[in-house]
Amino acid sequence: MNKFQERLKELRKDNNLTQKELAIKLGKSRTAVYEWETNGHEPDYDTLIQIARFLNVSIDYLLGNTDI
Repeated sequence: MNKFQERLKELRKDNNLTQKELAIKLGKSRTAVYEWETNGHEPDYDTLIQIARFLNVSIDYLLGNTDI
């Protein structure tokens, strides 16, 4: 599992969200969130920004480039 997968899943659970709930908040499909968390797919740049803003973390943190 890559850092993005780990961090996205961890942050989603920390915010008490299901994959479906996160997908709705981001305007994406539940399948997209599932793919990001399990199959190593990564979202496009604009979606990555949206995820970081929604979860109140930096893109670098999401991608595993920093631990803060």
